[in-house]
Amino acid sequence: MPLEAYLMSMAQVQAIPDGSITSTPGFEAAGVACGLKPNGALDLALVYSPQPCVGAALFTTNAFKAAPVLYDQRLLAQNATNLHGVVINSGCANACTGERGLRDTVSTAAAAASHLATAPSSFLVMSTGVIGMPMPMDRIHAGVAKAALQRTLSVDGGHAAALAIMTTDTRPKEFAVKVTTDDGEFTIAGMAKGAGMIHPNMATMLCLLTSDARITPQVARQALREGVEGSFHRITVDGDTSTNDTVLLLANGLAEMQPITSTESSAYAGFLAGLSHVLTALAKAVVHDGEGATRFIEITVSGTCSQAEAKQVAMSVARSLLVKAAIYGQDANWGRIICAVGYSGVAVEPERVRVWLGDLELFRNGEPYQVDEAHARELLAQPEITIRVDLGQGGAQATVWTCDLSHQYVDINAHYRT
Repeated sequence: MPLEAYLMSMAQVQAIPDGSITSTPGFEAAGVACGLKPNGALDLALVYSPQPCVGAALFTTNAFKAAPVLYDQRLLAQNATNLHGVVINSGCANACTGERGLRDTVSTAAAAASHLATAPSSFLVMSTGVIGMPMPMDRIHAGVAKAALQRTLSVDGGHAAALAIMTTDTRPKEFAVKVTTDDGEFTIAGMAKGAGMIHPNMATMLCLLTSDARITPQVARQALREGVEGSFHRITVDGDTSTNDTVLLLANGLAEMQPITSTESSAYAGFLAGLSHVLTALAKAVVHDGEGATRFIEITVSGTCSQAEAKQVAMSVARSLLVKAAIYGQDANWGRIICAVGYSGVAVEPERVRVWLGDLELFRNGEPYQVDEAHARELLAQPEITIRVDLGQGGAQATVWTCDLSHQYVDINAHYRT
């Protein structure tokens, strides 16, 4: 049985209508404007749980890690069981800012802790925006104070928090589910930002997840690794991995259930099912909102000897600028797909490879097959495009998601700082 089907058979996972980061019981949030964005939009989010949380996270593999990434890594290594929340700002990445950037991150966490009467080591920090700019700490401190006000910080503040973390995003990305297992019922909710600089590894954006499940830090980290591998590690917009990428999970343990202490338990299977559901929904939302994107593209590669090989070939096709540009231009140029398969680094036998665009088979036996240009144009005019490649060598497969490459992507990134 495929992993996803197995996990779903162990638990009922139901989407929560209009879900937000505060759909999880015990969490409050706020989104405020403190002047980090020149247009006066919301730019600072605070998410808080009065009940101490277990924490787990994955971070960017970029060598130039932003100050909040370095801070969060060190904090979680020392304290993964007594966390109360996170401050997230947009408009300034606090990356490549040296010792000052680290001091500013510590100051941000301390400010949140002070306003909410918790220990400084109980708050994490995430940042996104322009690299190399110092943090305007007078505005950050004012924003944290404003967000921590009782009339602002609330269970109704989830949607505002999702808006506050956006940069070039055109819409917020939020999702929540209720998970029911034989061991109890719990909630997993998430919000993410990301539209450009999207590519593994790690998660290629900011993502915060909350849960009321009772789970140990070690098991939570394993679930996060598995969930991200099947979601955020399967997307690409432009092949760039940021300095600030973070996926953070906070679990306050308020659900009435036995603690999840083993990855071999049915409760773990249910938790991973719900977590994967939320992560996949958010990952797809990031691709749908890719900078300048006009088409969402799903690429499935099958017939390989391992899933790793299938993913490698699929990502080769997904990050091809020529493939992405052809889809933007509604040109069924299957030769570009074949080229990307051929240079993927996975050994192929050309005469065995088959390629489909939707239901239209374009390539078989090493030559064109049923290339119906009129039907291809109809398929490429749709907002969602599917590409399938079969290598004819084995029984493994993998699916990844990307978007097309438009003129608007160049316009956005040519003038990002201005």
